[in-house]
Formats: sequence, structure tokens, C-alpha cells
Amino acid sequence: MSVAGVRIDKWLWAARFFRTRSAAQQAVAGGKVRLSGERTKPSAELRVGAQLAIHIGVYEWEITVVQLSAQRGPASIARELYVEDEASRHKRAAQAALRRVAADPGQERRGRPTKRERRQLERWCDAE
Repeated sequence: MSVAGVRIDKWLWAARFFRTRSAAQQAVAGGKVRLSGERTKPSAELRVGAQLAIHIGVYEWEITVVQLSAQRGPASIARELYVEDEASRHKRAAQAALRRVAADPGQERRGRPTKRERRQLERWCDAE
């Protein structure tokens, strides 16, 4: 699809960085997506050649927009919408390898401790 400019949230959704357009809007509004190093609004016009820094979870993509699309299509077509910098690709691969080898222990824990964990904590605190 050849157009002059596309909203940045629509493009991120079409390029499959986010599952929903509202998730893309929230990420852009929250500062997780930077256009040419600057924070932007979800309604900003994106053009071919734009530099984007996209931060999702622990990973960060540094990409250059090659094609514009406002429609979500197959993943194979979505990958053709951008080109990722080589340094960004290596950095993400290194982060993924590090996470596979040494997982963050706090990543597993969510919410309050269970009864068993609470008792273990109490025993540990009483031992000191």
C-alpha cells in the first residue's frame, strides 16, 4: 500500500510490534516508542525513512521504516515494512541468550507469597 503518511500507532500495529492498535497507542503515549530519538504522539505521521526506537519489555528495536501500511497483514509482509539495525539485532540476541542462561529470579514471583513461602521467610528471619 503506497500512502504519503500513516499514523504511527497504525503502522506499529500493521508491522506486528503490538497485538492491538490500542496497545500501540498506549506504548507511544507512554514513551516506549521514539521517533528520531524524540517522544511522539500516537497520531504522529510516519514517513518512509523514519528512525524508530521501540522498547517492549526488556527488548529494544532500532529500526528504519521502509514501507508504509495501515492494514495488518501476514507476518511475512509485516517484516518487509522495516529494516532493523545490525547493532540492535545483536543486542537483542545477546539479551535473549543471557536470559536463557541466567533467568531473573524475581521474574517468576508474582503477587503475595504463598503460605509455604511465608513460613520459609519467617524461619529465615527468625534464624538471624
